[in-house]
Amino acid sequence: MVMEEAMDGEMSLSNMVLGFFEEAELERWPENDGGDDDEGSCGGDTAESKAFWETQHSQLHEALAKTSPSESRIRADTAEAIKDMRTAAGAACSCTGRPAAGECRRCMLRHVAERLRDAGYNSALCKSKWTRSPDIPSGEHSYVDVVVQTRSGKAARVVVELSFRAEFEVARASAGYRALVAALPEVFVGRADRLRAVVKVMCAAAKQCMKENNMHMGPWRKHKYMQSKWLGTTERAVVDATPAAAAIAPAAPPAAVVTVGSPEKQTKFRASMLSFDFARTAVEVV
Repeated sequence: MVMEEAMDGEMSLSNMVLGFFEEAELERWPENDGGDDDEGSCGGDTAESKAFWETQHSQLHEALAKTSPSESRIRADTAEAIKDMRTAAGAACSCTGRPAAGECRRCMLRHVAERLRDAGYNSALCKSKWTRSPDIPSGEHSYVDVVVQTRSGKAARVVVELSFRAEFEVARASAGYRALVAALPEVFVGRADRLRAVVKVMCAAAKQCMKENNMHMGPWRKHKYMQSKWLGTTERAVVDATPAAAAIAPAAPPAAVVTVGSPEKQTKFRASMLSFDFARTAVEVV
């Protein structure tokens, strides 16, 4: 399963590696028939379990249903960019030089960022990185975001994740968890606060799934790890908009790099003449 998804380009390299770890953990901690482990003794057919999954479904539906006109436009333009990329004849992957750029996640992310920027959005390639802690391993994740203006005039981030559903897939998941994953969009486009609500629901569901199946939960499934992918410290590389982007040409070098701090804090821009040159401007956001 992991290898098939990796070949289809739906999983990042880190997800593929963690997927292999997860399958190894399943071999080490196989499902049992409800032994004496108190933590895993709660089966999936109890009234308490059914109530939990019903609540998770309701909360997920509520979180995914919230949107705005700007998010809807970005969602439609993203879908169009993905469609064009996958159907373009002879599009070469800029990473390997081989055909089938539509199956390369890195090329797809760059193409979507360029297309959105050509359409007038303040879009960028983003890479989040986090260090190891006692709870989770270190990691990194790439995605696209768009900065929009809210009705109050404040700036808000709209996250564009091209393989959102795959980020939450779990081997040997329970029926309740599989139903939640199936309800997720393949491509997520939404503001950071809406994404935060979805991640919270799915991570609580993953924890319950592991508990009901008497399975060990890998640290890469924890809420803190998953939230770090999109809602932690991010390096934002703005790609120049060019007419060639619409023709799926190799991307131009990033025009600027911005480090975005915690989403919980008010974003403030600070620039220094010491970090300025005529080719590129480095702006640090704290």
